Amino acid sequence: MAVRAVPVRFRGMRIMTIVFCGGALAFQFVPVMPSRRAFLALALSVAFAGLAAWWLHGRWPRIGRGVVWLVALAVGFLYAGWRADMRLSEALPIALEGQDVVVSGVVASLPQAFERGQRFVFDLDEGPQPLPGRISLAWYDGPADRVGPAAPVLHAGQRWRLTVRLKRPHGNLNPHGFDYEGWLLQQGIRATGYVRPDGERALLDPAVAAFGLAVERLREGVRDRFRQALPEGRYAGVLIALAIGDQRAIPAEQWRVFARTGISHLVAISGMHVTMIATLAALLVGAGWRRSPALALRWPAQQAGVMAGFVVAWGYCLLAGWGVPAQRTLYMLGCVSLALVLRRDVAPSRVLAAALGVVVVIDPWSVLAAGFWLSFGAVAVLLLVSAGRLGPGGRVLSALRTQWAVTLGLVPALLVLFQQFSLVSPLANGIAIPLISFVVTPLALLFALLPLQMFADLAHGAMVLTMLPVGWLGELPGAAWQQAAPPVLLAWLATACCLWALLPRGTPARLVGLLPLLALLLWSPERPPDGRARVTVLDVGQGLAVHVQTARHDLLYDTGPAFSSDANSGERILLPYLRAVGVHRLDALVVSHQDQDHAGGAESVLTGLPVARVLVSLPANHPLRLIAGPRGEACATGQAWEWDGVRFHVLHPGEAVDEGRAGNTATCVLQVEAAGRRVLLSSDIEAVSESQILAREGGTLASEFVLAPHHGSRTSSSAAFIAATAPRWVIFPVGYRNRFRHPAADVWARWGASGAGLLRTDLAGAVSFEVGPVVAEPVAERERAPRYWHGR
Repeated sequence: MAVRAVPVRFRGMRIMTIVFCGGALAFQFVPVMPSRRAFLALALSVAFAGLAAWWLHGRWPRIGRGVVWLVALAVGFLYAGWRADMRLSEALPIALEGQDVVVSGVVASLPQAFERGQRFVFDLDEGPQPLPGRISLAWYDGPADRVGPAAPVLHAGQRWRLTVRLKRPHGNLNPHGFDYEGWLLQQGIRATGYVRPDGERALLDPAVAAFGLAVERLREGVRDRFRQALPEGRYAGVLIALAIGDQRAIPAEQWRVFARTGISHLVAISGMHVTMIATLAALLVGAGWRRSPALALRWPAQQAGVMAGFVVAWGYCLLAGWGVPAQRTLYMLGCVSLALVLRRDVAPSRVLAAALGVVVVIDPWSVLAAGFWLSFGAVAVLLLVSAGRLGPGGRVLSALRTQWAVTLGLVPALLVLFQQFSLVSPLANGIAIPLISFVVTPLALLFALLPLQMFADLAHGAMVLTMLPVGWLGELPGAAWQQAAPPVLLAWLATACCLWALLPRGTPARLVGLLPLLALLLWSPERPPDGRARVTVLDVGQGLAVHVQTARHDLLYDTGPAFSSDANSGERILLPYLRAVGVHRLDALVVSHQDQDHAGGAESVLTGLPVARVLVSLPANHPLRLIAGPRGEACATGQAWEWDGVRFHVLHPGEAVDEGRAGNTATCVLQVEAAGRRVLLSSDIEAVSESQILAREGGTLASEFVLAPHHGSRTSSSAAFIAATAPRWVIFPVGYRNRFRHPAADVWARWGASGAGLLRTDLAGAVSFEVGPVVAEPVAERERAPRYWHGR
């Protein structure tokens, strides 16, 4: 008798949702955007597999279920690809890069002030076609605007006609570094640029009527009220973040304290804050509803309170900027509210899975955000350790046990994402959670609704009191564990085993699950063997920073540019990179000369890492010499040392820099030699310095790798210097579409004519290579870890 196919009632929706999200995540690692034919072929295959799953379910249910999961994975992959194709279709034509164009549109975000002007998101409604619909603009003031009127104070919702100069999305790309291009894609920003100082600038409408813009204006008003009420408040930025989700006013030093104590999640709009506000609204509405017999008879008070709580939570999430943790909480509250209204019991894990699916469907790129993994991961751990548990102790012991479980469960993710986790987190959170969640945040929101000075003062005072013990914990020497970024597969294994260790007592080999975590904590990246050196030319934009690593030593040559008075490549690029590759101290720091594109990050490096020796080519009164103190010494020809079979030799300047010589002619040039193979780090020398080096060093300049002097400027790279170095590879450290137009076309051609391979960091990202008995080909970061949005 033939077995009849039966209608499929697929269960395990939680697993299907997770698998769907896994497909969306998998697409984010695609190196090149597939063709539409490939998408069509995969879609047809998915449709066929879906029919096969329906047929198999009636005969072999387990096989049918497995096919369904494969279909869900492919559907998630296809969906993310479809959304990516739509977003990438909005692109700035290459012909319009660097050209003045007149556009009109709306200020669609909170304008953010920085040292030289304002930065904002601009939604276009008129301009040359085809232009992307959303761009990011900077409006500079100061010297750049002297030829035109002063830059105005911008407000969300204003409609302007502006002359702008745009470029396609581009960012620095370094190992373990922040992917700015991916972030722009997630935000829907398909071009960046600035307002031209001498072009058209006309305010067309001071306040465009639209719901989303009205929300942004409300957020801006709340932010301005906090700034006016607490002009000198140390934690005013934290209160703004708690009220409207704008974290950019929090100083970097405070972020370091929050990270070392593990309370960063509390100074953002976390799920706990949203839940607390929703619960308070539900209790108040429910209590009032019960006092009205007519209302209570029309609709149960519990359901009315729950729906009111959901509406208030939705409003708070809008005010808070609609971050992933807020979205996750809102969708979970929505599921719970709907279940109560329909009088259905819903498992918490189903609610979490539903929220996960909704977040990914709305924003497939959310899986790239650290907040996505930490938010959903924390709730998943909470569900694991609280479901059906009976244990001794009161609320305090239970809260500490829960905090310990969350800390343990998130350790692998924290090491992958930030290369550190807090060892004092359970204690710090035990202090901060009740105070920030139930005192500081309600007072901040009260001030946002009722702008009375006493609410702002009370909120700030409560935050100051909270940070007294928390700050003390953060200053402890062992407050945070830092290590190199571990392999992702090892982190996944450690996560699974940590979750196994958190299962109830009686689970077989429960504590054995902590062994992979121990392996994770003891892991360190492989270093080059004796007699070899690994060199990484970092992508810092229009500047220079090079990391040279031997078997047991590390040297940093130059520190990249300073972006503003409170932001530089040392803080944003070099320290995160060095921490991620396992460098805890520098044996030497070389600052080749005083130009800000080479020395801009030095202060941050010197204060952020122990440095044993500092070689500088700077005037005697330069601030970096004061910071270096006795570790500092002037760069001069003849200095040499050897580490682990690798020799370092200073080739320039001919004598130590004095008060009057600190420019490009005094640049410190360093040669690295391993097994007879050389690397020449030339920084910003010009033709005069090249001839001096040629006269002193003669035939010892032949190198495998050369940094193009002065970023490929016409003032450098003489024919004699090129012939003497005769490199296999030349690397040009340049910024994308830099204003100096480096490298110069004729210089690029001269190096190319020598037979050398040419690489430029703006197109290749960071460039890594090893020198020793065998010289390997250089590895460009954009080739090592390509993503479909790079260069798009």
